[in-house]
Amino acid sequence: IEAKLPEGAPKVSTTLTDIAGKIPAIPDFPMEIPDLPAVPELPEAPAGLGGLGRRFVTGVEVEPVVARRPAAIARKPLGAEILS
Repeated sequence: IEAKLPEGAPKVSTTLTDIAGKIPAIPDFPMEIPDLPAVPELPEAPAGLGGLGRRFVTGVEVEPVVARRPAAIARKPLGAEILS
């Protein structure tokens, strides 16, 4: 890259060295990381919900879905039907 630069243009390597010399040194401060808080515990499920464990919602009734036939889809008339 530097060989393709015109005469008098600053060299890339010199520019990078100059910039690197101007970057301030970052002090290495000791850093204390606090302990993570304890994981909260979920409340137990009410008695009488056999087999559901913790997956429950109160005040909701579940009904089975009734299978329905799809509605009739209107089709586009064909060429002979349009002309008749």
